[in-house]
Amino acid sequence: MIYLIHYAIFHDPRHIFIYLLGDIAFLPIQVLLVTLVIDELLSKRERSSVLRKLNMVIGAFFSEVGMKLLKSFATFDQHSEAIRQALIVKKDWSEKEFLDVTKQLKHYDCKIESQKGDLAELKQLLISKRNFLLRLLENPNLLEHETFTELLRAVFHLTEELDNRQDVNNLTQPDYDHLSNDIRRAHLLLLSEWIDYMRYLKLNYPYLFSLAIRINPFDPNATPEIKE
Repeated sequence: MIYLIHYAIFHDPRHIFIYLLGDIAFLPIQVLLVTLVIDELLSKRERSSVLRKLNMVIGAFFSEVGMKLLKSFATFDQHSEAIRQALIVKKDWSEKEFLDVTKQLKHYDCKIESQKGDLAELKQLLISKRNFLLRLLENPNLLEHETFTELLRAVFHLTEELDNRQDVNNLTQPDYDHLSNDIRRAHLLLLSEWIDYMRYLKLNYPYLFSLAIRINPFDPNATPEIKE
């Protein structure tokens, strides 16, 4: 329509075709720019939105069951004192301190003995939260977070293992060893996800981070009440 108006006013088809050929020649570059720049911006925005939703799910997990599991798993870990001090997160922690703890957890050799803790209590906790865990596994956003999905699978597997044993206080030694491995897997994954979540809260939600450090399950002096 614009070309027709141009011709009607100036009666110069040569000038129109010169610019038309130039526009056609530049079209592949325009397509490339749109693909590389605009699509990347849209993808980044979409990933950011998914990440926010996913961290809401992770927050719900820790509020509902994750914090209780951190306390429970620690009673089975015979080396918990070796790592406990490093897990007392402070409000003034820097990015480097979070990264240092993450590296330390990767090399942490926890020793789980399923007979040392209260398996019956752990079983009751996990069974009471099974429907909640199932709903989390159904969340499509979890596909964007492989490590958290792996944590949920490990916790759900442990739930099934305990639920299929009538009396967890009267098992064979090989069975206790098997449960120790299942608890160890879930415990290590849970610790890593918890540190990552604490780091996310500090960067994005200081008020949630404030509560999280006041109820830190590894801090014997932790209290939700603000003392000073």
